[in-house]
Amino acid sequence: MNHDPLVRLLPLLEVRWPRVARAVALGTLTLVCAVGLAAAAAWLVARASQMPPVLVLSVAAVGVRAFGTGRAFFRYLERLASHDVALRGMAALRANLYERVAQGGGNVVALRRGDLLARVGGDVDDVGDVVVRALIPGAVAVVAGLGSVALVGVFLPTAGLVLLACLLLTGVLSPWLASRASASVELRGAAARGEVSARTLELLEDGQQLRVSGRLADRHAGLRAADARLAAATDDGARVSGVSAAIEAGAQTLAVLGCLLLGIPAALAGDLAATELAVVVLTPLAVFEVTTTLPAAAVQLRRSRAAARRLLELLPPSGPSAPAKAAPHAPGGVADEQSDGLSLVGVAAGWDDVPVVAAVDLTVRPGSVVALAGPSGAGKTTLLLTAAGLSAPVDGQVRGQGLFVAEDGHLFGTTLLENLRVARADITEAQAREALAAVGLTEWLAALPDGLGTPLGTGGTDVSGGERRRLLVARALLAPHRTLLVDEPAEHLDAASADALVEMLVALAHDTGRAVVVASHRLTPLGAADEVLLLGHDGTPGAPARVVARGTHADLLHEVPDYRWAVGQEAAPA
Repeated sequence: MNHDPLVRLLPLLEVRWPRVARAVALGTLTLVCAVGLAAAAAWLVARASQMPPVLVLSVAAVGVRAFGTGRAFFRYLERLASHDVALRGMAALRANLYERVAQGGGNVVALRRGDLLARVGGDVDDVGDVVVRALIPGAVAVVAGLGSVALVGVFLPTAGLVLLACLLLTGVLSPWLASRASASVELRGAAARGEVSARTLELLEDGQQLRVSGRLADRHAGLRAADARLAAATDDGARVSGVSAAIEAGAQTLAVLGCLLLGIPAALAGDLAATELAVVVLTPLAVFEVTTTLPAAAVQLRRSRAAARRLLELLPPSGPSAPAKAAPHAPGGVADEQSDGLSLVGVAAGWDDVPVVAAVDLTVRPGSVVALAGPSGAGKTTLLLTAAGLSAPVDGQVRGQGLFVAEDGHLFGTTLLENLRVARADITEAQAREALAAVGLTEWLAALPDGLGTPLGTGGTDVSGGERRRLLVARALLAPHRTLLVDEPAEHLDAASADALVEMLVALAHDTGRAVVVASHRLTPLGAADEVLLLGHDGTPGAPARVVARGTHADLLHEVPDYRWAVGQEAAPA
């Protein structure tokens, strides 16, 4: 299997190679016209200085006009053809990317929204640009460069060899140096762009909450630091471009001087006419247009490879060519597409190899429910992400995998039914109504103007926070997964609705044989859970959270005073 991320992702572009060949042909004709223009103009000037009859110059004059017009004409057609290839490829890549991500198992949920937007936006563009900015210019340079060397070699073979050497210098050495110099630049630039997008989106969406909590200044400082890193990476890239331009200018000068030093003795010896000397010396000035784009093409290749690597992180482990799994058809009969149950053995979950919660042992069997409780920041969400396979464990082992139901999962700007079909494409209207009824949205559905056909605003802006949470749970109920990992299902709901939703999840597990792990800030409804894990800190500064108590809800009420006090606060009148 090829491990180059760009080669692995290239099939998703669905590139039609005849279109690429047409773009290469038009690009070659463009450069042929440029070289022909220089050669014809050089011959015309040299011959005109000898004051021959005007008719002798007419063919060359027509040739100059034809090459000048043809250069612009073929350049325009080449741009149309190459951008047609690139834009079609980007559209196909996005469609295929969304399709593969919808199959599940990728690393989407673990990403911040801004970083995800940067990947499906800028990174897809960078991968698509590999055709128009790297592959096509490279192919054109090879064809047109060899043709130019042959043209000069016809007049003076040694001058042709000099031109070939200088073209290799700027066409091989310069791109190689540019590629090496841009290796770290592109990686830093891609990471910085993703961070800038993520931080900017966070400030736009959560600015008021950050201001209230006193963290707005820190977020502004973080954004400025990320922007400074992006600017530094851009500056380093500009220096790379400057070095490449210097090499190109030096090689071009070398080629002209070499052809001149070889051409003058040949002209004095009578082996080369004066007009031919002008062609040999001046043609290299236009020939190096062939290699001008190659350093940028090498950098683009590096940039596209880095972007492809980031996009592959979104895809299921089986890779970009994995076939879609067959979806089950019965609403209550969940397909056994995953191993039953879930177990965590000595798991430490965190970010960048820094554990947030450590030493967690957990077993969830089919039909059972385990609840995670604890204060905010104890690592409940991080542990669920690790259990779902969306984040690698810092330590320990995860066996089995489940569907992670995020607290802030995305709702799309389409109909209610299509939002539910994100879980499974073959969901019927009856199944959708059944799932909505299970989460307590029957009355809400009846009040909608078009029922299941009612469009939701982009990002779910037309629904309340509580309705969003219940819609996300309903979508999870329709998904073909044997294990559900539900993060804070009671968020944004009143106490009665929150308790009813958690109790519904418990009943679902017992009735259908699904395994459910639920993280909940409300403790009252956890009496129906088979086991409750209470996460907390032992007081050691900087130490990760751990399981400080475990057992049934009744056990924790009896043995843990803080747990009993929290339950009492929930029951107290407001």
